[in-house]
Amino acid sequence: MPTGQKIIQKIYYSIGEVAVMFDVNKSLIRFWEKEFSIIKPKKNRKGNRFFTEKDIENFKIIFHLVKERGYTLQGAKKKLRENKEDTIKNVELVNQLKEIRSQLAAIREVL
Repeated sequence: MPTGQKIIQKIYYSIGEVAVMFDVNKSLIRFWEKEFSIIKPKKNRKGNRFFTEKDIENFKIIFHLVKERGYTLQGAKKKLRENKEDTIKNVELVNQLKEIRSQLAAIREVL
């Protein structure tokens, strides 16, 4: 996910909002939904997907593994099956380090 982007806190997010959060196409969001069983959006009668905060957190993990770490889909699935808790902790740590890095860069610009 691009750094410095604010996320609006809501109960449900549309597929378009999720795609914007991760700067990917809606089709990739639909594809990941089919590929990863941890993503379970609510659907209305028309079939529109509505993602919860839990789904967003799962997308962050998948995004980190596939887009940032370069895992294949099979590799990401295996990693989540074998060691989901450590993977979640690693993703959180990486996100915290990115935030610290951006803050340090902002401080350096001021100096």
